[in-house]
Amino acid sequence: MNESGLNPMVQDEYRIDQAEGLRRMRARKPIKVIAIASGKGGVGKTNIAVNLAVALAQQGAKPLLFDADLGLGNVDVLLGLSPRYNLSHVISGEKSMEEVLITGPWNIRILPAASGVAQMANLDTQSQANLIQGIGDLSLDMDYLLIDLPAGIAGDVLTFSQAAQEVLVVLSNEPASITDAYALIKVLSRNHGVRRFKVLPNMVRDRREGDALFQRIAKVADGFLDVTLEQIGSVPLDPALRAAVRSQKAVVEMYPDAPVSRALQDLAMAVERWPHAYNASGHMAFFMERLLMKHPEISI
Repeated sequence: MNESGLNPMVQDEYRIDQAEGLRRMRARKPIKVIAIASGKGGVGKTNIAVNLAVALAQQGAKPLLFDADLGLGNVDVLLGLSPRYNLSHVISGEKSMEEVLITGPWNIRILPAASGVAQMANLDTQSQANLIQGIGDLSLDMDYLLIDLPAGIAGDVLTFSQAAQEVLVVLSNEPASITDAYALIKVLSRNHGVRRFKVLPNMVRDRREGDALFQRIAKVADGFLDVTLEQIGSVPLDPALRAAVRSQKAVVEMYPDAPVSRALQDLAMAVERWPHAYNASGHMAFFMERLLMKHPEISI
């Protein structure tokens, strides 16, 4: 017997069981899957996705950034990266998901999309599900999957948004951006059962403009749609972002004290406070479960 009152052999077995229990608990650790969307291009959506990933990593999280603009990806371009392979090589069977993974600033992991590959922009739902299954099978420690969606309401946008835990809609203070963001929310809610949306006004002059922009879209949505919209701050128009883009750097890394960086750091802290999905059984299981519920024709 020892000070714990346990036989040493029993205590060793207890430690082994405890370690195995911790290992299993970590293996089941749910991740937050966030689809970052916009009704139209040019609103800064990919910059939000890239800098959110870096800001989360700066706070100690382990994000995986999935460039889901499969035929016209540019996450790698924004960060000055030159991947040898991309997701088109996974779809073709030439490479595994692990082999196309690249590492960006602050050790964020990135799944790069193809650029200028037409067939990647028109993947069927089964192929999209296979990609998600491949991400779920990665032996990768991650807290977040950030999905940088293509702009608009194409099939891949709808598929990934339906299954994500959170849909973050980025918009700017332009009539077309507001109209198209509303159209995206309308299609996802009426046709695909997505009821909750986070809304992020981007490239605004100040917080008041951001609040007013959110109120404009929320007022219309409240009148015609059965949805819940939540504003999660706003991001100012800041020349520091343009300078960072020219340098192919994340602005939160290159100019951490700039107003745009502070807003993005606040966004990352807000995201950290979002609850996990109630039905998250671990890794990507809940994501695939929801995808299969929406698309019973998928086989995995």
